[in-house]
Amino acid sequence: MRQRRFGRFGLGLSTAVLGLFLAVTPTLACGGLIGPNGAVNLLRTTTLAGYHDGIEHYVTAFQFAGGGGAFGSITPLPGIPTSVVKGGDWTLQRLIRETEPLRLQAVPAATFAEDAGAVEIMKVKIDALDITVLKGGAPDIGAWAKDHGFRLPPDAPEVLDFYAARSQIFLAAAFDADAAKNRGQQIGDGTPVHITIPTTNPWVPLRILALGKAAAETIQADVYLLTDRAPALLPAPTGSNGIRLDHSAAASASLLADLHGDRGMEWVPSSGWLTKVAVDGTAAQLGYDLAIDASGAGRPSAVDAGFTMPGAVVPPPAFDLSRLLLAIGFVAAGLVGVALIGRARPTTGRPIGW
Repeated sequence: MRQRRFGRFGLGLSTAVLGLFLAVTPTLACGGLIGPNGAVNLLRTTTLAGYHDGIEHYVTAFQFAGGGGAFGSITPLPGIPTSVVKGGDWTLQRLIRETEPLRLQAVPAATFAEDAGAVEIMKVKIDALDITVLKGGAPDIGAWAKDHGFRLPPDAPEVLDFYAARSQIFLAAAFDADAAKNRGQQIGDGTPVHITIPTTNPWVPLRILALGKAAAETIQADVYLLTDRAPALLPAPTGSNGIRLDHSAAASASLLADLHGDRGMEWVPSSGWLTKVAVDGTAAQLGYDLAIDASGAGRPSAVDAGFTMPGAVVPPPAFDLSRLLLAIGFVAAGLVGVALIGRARPTTGRPIGW
């Protein structure tokens, strides 16, 4: 069991966590919906992964339609957060306006044993959300979810393994729709959550969005990245692989000022680069996460993207005898040709045309 840093595995947008999460509307993004029935639909997700001074600021929101009672989702984290608090009132909405202008308290981490199963290391209450930060392997997290009344979809063990191999930190958030209704929250409202995580690079979990989905089912989400400079991304958002690049430019002074003024957003620097990656593909396409090199040096981690696992050794190319024989044949043919040309040259007499 090891904590992952976003050089080892991380998100800034940022968004990201693998934990159990119950909600009625905007709450934690980039998670897989887990509910007692099919009456709840996960709508388009919006998440911000901000990264500055080695800290990832993860602000995200889910939006749901339909359903009642309690339901949730699962999201992976790159490491143990230093804080999980209520997000700002307008940060996500302001980001949407910037890129689509025409479209109108935490409990300190406790010590724990390696073999204790899923361990609750932080618990936070935010409005109608009960959030728990967990540490454990895939079987531990699955058992914890079942013990807390969640029915995991058939692909949960595989997806949990995909994340736990890189980070064993998960965030579980439980949202009671009936309790939210009593608070005056309506379907379509949401509770933004701001997670602060020290990491070496941000990272966005995308595969988790396809949890429990049919292969042909459409997955949509908006991922915003706010970094000091233009980031390098893996995989590159081509549009044909389920993600596309909708915006990439220096963040405007007005945007940064607005974000800085929101609750808990004092960390926003005076300059930065804003990137928007739109997730718009099928569940079958999202077999990866979004790895980010915030330095812009062009070296996003293949481990963060889920293309390989930590410690994996790439085997050398297999010896291909047929290709070797073919190459020898080409060389031999070339030597014969040179010999024939040499033999055809006159060795005595005057040069031609002399």
